[in-house]
Amino acid sequence: MQRTTFLLSSSSSSYSSSSFPLLPITQRGEALLGNRRRHSLAFHSCTKISLDSSHFCRQTLPLRSTVIQEIVETSKDESEFIEIGYICNVHGLQGELRVKPTTDFAELRFSKPGKRWLKERVSGKETIREVEIVVGREHAGQKSWIISFRGIDTVDNAKQLVGSILLVRKGDHPVLEEGEFYTPDLVGMKVVLKDTGEPVGTVINVFDSGANDLLQVMLNSAKETHDGTGSVKQGNDDSGPLVWVPFVEAIVPVVNMNRRVMQITPPRGLLQLNLRSDVRSKKERRQLEWKQRKKATQRLITAKKKLCQMEQKHVFDGLRFGDKAQKSLLADQIVGINFKLFQQAMQNTGMPSMSRWNFLEYMNANATKLLENSLKTSAELDGPCGTKNELNPTEELQEKGLKFISEGKVAIVLVADDKINQSSAEILHLQALLSDEKRFTMEVKDEKVSLPLIVVSPADGIQSIQKLFIDHEYFGFDTEKVWFLDEEKLPVISSSPEEQNRHKILLKTPWEILQSPVGSGGVFNLLSSHNILGNLMETGVEYVQVFSLGKKSVIGDPLFFGFVSSRRADIGIKIDNNSKDFEEDYFNMIFSMRFLKKITTQINKLQFYEVEKQNSEVQLVGKEWVDVVPSSSPNSYELHCSIYSVLNACSSDKICIING
Repeated sequence: MQRTTFLLSSSSSSYSSSSFPLLPITQRGEALLGNRRRHSLAFHSCTKISLDSSHFCRQTLPLRSTVIQEIVETSKDESEFIEIGYICNVHGLQGELRVKPTTDFAELRFSKPGKRWLKERVSGKETIREVEIVVGREHAGQKSWIISFRGIDTVDNAKQLVGSILLVRKGDHPVLEEGEFYTPDLVGMKVVLKDTGEPVGTVINVFDSGANDLLQVMLNSAKETHDGTGSVKQGNDDSGPLVWVPFVEAIVPVVNMNRRVMQITPPRGLLQLNLRSDVRSKKERRQLEWKQRKKATQRLITAKKKLCQMEQKHVFDGLRFGDKAQKSLLADQIVGINFKLFQQAMQNTGMPSMSRWNFLEYMNANATKLLENSLKTSAELDGPCGTKNELNPTEELQEKGLKFISEGKVAIVLVADDKINQSSAEILHLQALLSDEKRFTMEVKDEKVSLPLIVVSPADGIQSIQKLFIDHEYFGFDTEKVWFLDEEKLPVISSSPEEQNRHKILLKTPWEILQSPVGSGGVFNLLSSHNILGNLMETGVEYVQVFSLGKKSVIGDPLFFGFVSSRRADIGIKIDNNSKDFEEDYFNMIFSMRFLKKITTQINKLQFYEVEKQNSEVQLVGKEWVDVVPSSSPNSYELHCSIYSVLNACSSDKICIING
């Protein structure tokens, strides 16, 4: 059992401890807190105490009683004492005094008669006087103690002591048990990470938060902070940012008093929780907000122009109705439309080629070239990243794939569908898929290599996936190399063309556009719009695996990477031979970075197809919004794009297929 106690500094000693919801331990005395896994017994030497007469009701005057011996104090004498409480008021008419304790040993300090010392300010100078407690009793209702000093038997004499500090000699403090620490011993200690030994900062204070004690740690000035815009700022001043570290054994397992060092094992993100995210002045923040509003207005104007060009003016009718929040929601949805994809999809609408892209037909049409770049494997040859099979005839390809992975030249894109939020089984499957840390991280020349990971999911499933990653320490992935992206969506359009053969955008409410997922083909635009491709290129990534979450999913297959790279292919496709029917919703593909860079500038190569659906909508009739419920027949098109349609943009001799 490890315990803490605290001390109240004199600079705040005139205030009741109940005035503050969170009191610093260095301002609470040698108070022993209960129910602590780690506890520090805090006592302060008088060198830690700085009295300010403005904090008290009045300055105390020298006592005339001969039974109280005055000690003329210097700073070197103060280090011999520790604070146990302060006199906050008089009590009754017999010269009794009310004391607010700053110790957990109040009964020992105030009920036991004997010598104590009194610190007060006299004529601008601090003095310490020896006093003798005759009797003391607890005043429970006021959380204080009533004491009597020998020689103080009138109210006038007692009033002169109000505001003074009660002290005992440092050598008189209770003997510490194992695992107990005094707060002054913790203050000033260096803090390092237990796993790596990396310096973190210095303890500058200890606080009692009620549930557990908190260390206030000043991070080293070399630590990185953020300026609120996402850019990183290196600290170069003498004082770094302050963070809170719970003083519990799980987070602070080692406290080495001899070396004046404590080792910590903070949960991921703890040291960033309390960093100030924006260090700019109020004027600078206001200027930035104004610029952002101006930029948002300009984006809305641009989007409205594009809708007008596409003859979709009815979309912003809702801006004339509703409250500010509703109008803002519609404005955000208008700005959020991916016009590049939407215009491409609308151009395909009604065209003879506007049908679901058929991968099997493509394979039959290009069978000759595809067979030249194909490889057939069996299930026993496929293994997790980092495994070897002596009987594997493709061992050379596996070695090549392992080399690519170990050099950090590959990235992973995992695409989840709407089942991720509908079934706990999907989350459990994802957890099992990611649980093998060795599949994604490798030790190369004593350095840990972690693959970049991009997770694409429906918006309502992102939170579940993020929680899964946080709960499992990101499964060994580097948090700086993990992205969570909402799947791409496009507006739903009417299936019956109106005037001038125009398909109009449907509205879910006056302030919401009816939208549907684009499908697997939307991955390419996501990678480019979030500048992820640029980040991957900077880190030296050459191949990206894009696959759907399914029972047959395998991440980081070295044989797959090795085969694609050996063929110098731009696209690699893995097909399950055991499946009787080809499923286009299931895909496992590898793309070269040069091809991904190319396709993001040639979105017109993607082929969209329309899916007829029944969808309710609202329409503005006159000045009234009317709900329109479709009959038994479909009334709308949802615009979809298959990831396989990207094959249109790639030469067949740059495509390879692995059957397994």
